[in-house]
Amino acid sequence: MKDRNENRTGYKKTKVGWIPADWSERKFGTLSISGPQNGLYKKQSAYGKGCRMVHMPHLFANNLISDQEMPRVQLSETEKENYLLKSGDLLFGRRSLAIEGAGKCSLVQNLSEPLTFESSIIRVTLDKEVLDPKYTYYYIESPFGRYQMYTFTRVVAVAGIAGSDLKLYTLPIPPISEQKKIAEILSTWDEAIEQTRKLIDAKKRRKKALMQQLLTGKKRLTEYVTSKGRKSYRFFDLPEDWECPQIRIIGQERSERNAGRDGLTVLSCSKHLGFVESSKYFGKQVFSADTSNYKIIRRSYFGYPSNHIEEGSIGLLLSHDIGIVSPIYTVFQCNDNVIPEYLYAAFKTDTFRHIFAISTNASVDRRGSLRWREFSLIRVPLPSIKEQQAIVDVLNVAENEIVQIERKLKAFEKQKRGLMKKLLTGEILVKT
Repeated sequence: MKDRNENRTGYKKTKVGWIPADWSERKFGTLSISGPQNGLYKKQSAYGKGCRMVHMPHLFANNLISDQEMPRVQLSETEKENYLLKSGDLLFGRRSLAIEGAGKCSLVQNLSEPLTFESSIIRVTLDKEVLDPKYTYYYIESPFGRYQMYTFTRVVAVAGIAGSDLKLYTLPIPPISEQKKIAEILSTWDEAIEQTRKLIDAKKRRKKALMQQLLTGKKRLTEYVTSKGRKSYRFFDLPEDWECPQIRIIGQERSERNAGRDGLTVLSCSKHLGFVESSKYFGKQVFSADTSNYKIIRRSYFGYPSNHIEEGSIGLLLSHDIGIVSPIYTVFQCNDNVIPEYLYAAFKTDTFRHIFAISTNASVDRRGSLRWREFSLIRVPLPSIKEQQAIVDVLNVAENEIVQIERKLKAFEKQKRGLMKKLLTGEILVKT
């Protein structure tokens, strides 16, 4: 792709691309006051006391290291002097099973207590008079910054990058006041993104609690209450005006095979997404070339892999009119007394995850599978058809709220990526 700064007046060509004429380019090794320094190899404290220690997963969990839950280690006085982190330090993944982990960068900030780092991490302390740590972090974690990092990555048994490689990493250097302004602008987007993520998490927790309450009758939609009494079952304490039939009463197994049919989409059931097209989901064909024995599944049918249902892998097909699934799947259809979306929501509660796990463990199938014979004996809380629909409508409203906020999050992330490209390459200059 053409560099938008190419041959623009007031710009110059460098190893990192076309940058403003008053910017410089320098290697990382000339911009640090200490490091690169490898971390400590220390075992976790048996008593959970001591200094918190950053491990590789923390670099992925939160790009800006602050107050995360971490293992603790005991440090000697010498180790405290040499290995305690300071706000503004940059941390890099030294080795990782995934290439994305090698050179993965995080910025240390907002420390409330001592923090150290383990042996698969490299620490660099910058000369802050020349290079702003947050600007540096944003540049290194930008798509073009990561691309340069990949050129230094070596892959043998694991992906790795050495401190000597980091010293050769080249950065465009605007005036320090401009660096701080760029970092300030991008931080504003980070704050908006973080707040939006927190709101999504809160909405998801609220929906999960709402599901658990509405689908077990602990919380009622008042217009449908005809009795205030309660009835107890093995796993449920339900309103007296609800039923609790076994699945075999409200559903029928379907075992139609694919013999003689061509071109039907092979589907798989994922834990979080429900039914997905197998080839698209896995990025390759993982199913058999001969699908003649695969089971037919139709719109509004349920299906689950009999050996994975205790993990929550059960789906309701709404995305296709017809498809096929592996012979290991149990496929069934509910009758007209049940709204499929209601039953699917019930199956996704923590209560049913627990029931599926217990039922699988109690199954006579030694391979840990839950077949229709045992599955169909499970009981399901069942209000009137009108109350089922009302519950589905409430949950749909909650889900739509989450979808809208997730779209907002994607918009923020897209805006940030566009800003990073423009600001970190000098395509747009900031006023200081």
